[in-house]
Amino acid sequence: MSRQETNLFEAIYAVVFQIPRGWVATYGQVGRLVDPPCDPRMVGWALASLGSRKEDLPVPWQRVVGKGGRISLPGSEQRELLEAEGIVFDGDGRIDLERYEWRGPVRDAVTSGKKGLM
Repeated sequence: MSRQETNLFEAIYAVVFQIPRGWVATYGQVGRLVDPPCDPRMVGWALASLGSRKEDLPVPWQRVVGKGGRISLPGSEQRELLEAEGIVFDGDGRIDLERYEWRGPVRDAVTSGKKGLM
């Protein structure tokens, strides 16, 4: 991974760390909050890159969902983790973003990049 990607991933993680328990944000929302903004796919790549490091770097990846309130992999650990936080899914497996979407970050933490996450 290049240094530029590392810095971007750290900035993405800094935003995701701010999503409170019981709330979700979309990939696009996280991408818009990163400074400078990035594509939602880059947010997905950053979270996927956690892989087996989830224990070492406890980024609350499960709180990032698709724009329609869908989780990435239905039937996965993500749904279980979100339900344990009190998030309810409808019959189609969607999260009601009107009810559960996080409304924004603490701006200072986003711009500081929360150094040392990687």
